[in-house]
Amino acid sequence: MTLILGLESSCDETAAAVVQGDRTILSHRLAGQEAAHRPYGGVVPEIAARAHVEMLMPLVEGALADAGCTLADVDAVAATAGPGLIGGVMVGLVTGKALALAAGKPLIAVNHLEGHALSPRLSDPDLAFPYLLLLVSGGHCQLLFVEGVDRYRRLATTIDDAAGEAFDKTAKLLGLGFPGGPAVEIAARRGDARKVPLPRPLLGSPEPHFSFAGLKSAVLRARDAGTHQPDDIAAAFQQAVVDCLVDRTRRAMERVDGATALVVAGGVAANGAVRSALSALAAAGGLRFVAPPLWLCTDNAAMIGWAGAERHAAGLFDPLDIAARPRWPLDPSAEKARGAGVKA
Repeated sequence: MTLILGLESSCDETAAAVVQGDRTILSHRLAGQEAAHRPYGGVVPEIAARAHVEMLMPLVEGALADAGCTLADVDAVAATAGPGLIGGVMVGLVTGKALALAAGKPLIAVNHLEGHALSPRLSDPDLAFPYLLLLVSGGHCQLLFVEGVDRYRRLATTIDDAAGEAFDKTAKLLGLGFPGGPAVEIAARRGDARKVPLPRPLLGSPEPHFSFAGLKSAVLRARDAGTHQPDDIAAAFQQAVVDCLVDRTRRAMERVDGATALVVAGGVAANGAVRSALSALAAAGGLRFVAPPLWLCTDNAAMIGWAGAERHAAGLFDPLDIAARPRWPLDPSAEKARGAGVKA
């Protein structure tokens, strides 16, 4: 059975995992950095990179021990090579290269987005290609037609902020704390979305893409008006995001044929309102709805190990001189979307 050591360090989570090709997660160790970044209200790249340097090797040693194996037992080392904060990505990739070289094992440089894109197949063995994927996280918001490993057709992207980025900025504006996504979701449960009118950018537009910068600005105006409660603003913001995601995803469903399922992945996929609305959309469109368990939605090494296992099975390996990438589109051939802040 194929055995993959996975490493993740693209943002503020340091993680190592050992994953088998039959979807068994033998071990997973993760160290978060929330306390280090909380005083700044967001992730500080230099602090994150230094923490990765300190934490990664102890996590690797622990993951191997938990799995009851040694580095010599693994078939390949899979490490995130981008996209992400370049300092953190370099820490994980260089560590992966060193381990692969020392053990004489193949290196698999994993696109972090592919880790998210394939993570639903780790938790659901019945999920077959091709499927329609909404990949929605702190740095990306895309609709992709997933035809197979390393085969992605991008249908839409954000022309400015990602949805997760908008969640984080809204939490900061409202003083809800860090990390922003869970904080907004908790506040939204206490609020009434009907009390705060907020826009739904591009809702109903023939353009396929997403936009959240205007929504974020509307939240700022609602806060500064001084007439709304923070919980109500949070609820209204979350409902606006859900409405935009559903509208854009419905449009994508109309454009593709042969999808086996509607799939959501990425950090924002852990949001209960998002999952519930997409599940209803899938049911209305006659598609099965698939989402990973909550812990697999956020950054983790199990998804990197699984992406490594999928790429290993396809014979996709990488040279030791492969470079870390701050940006790395899953579909390089996709037509460039308008907008200065486009996240490919």
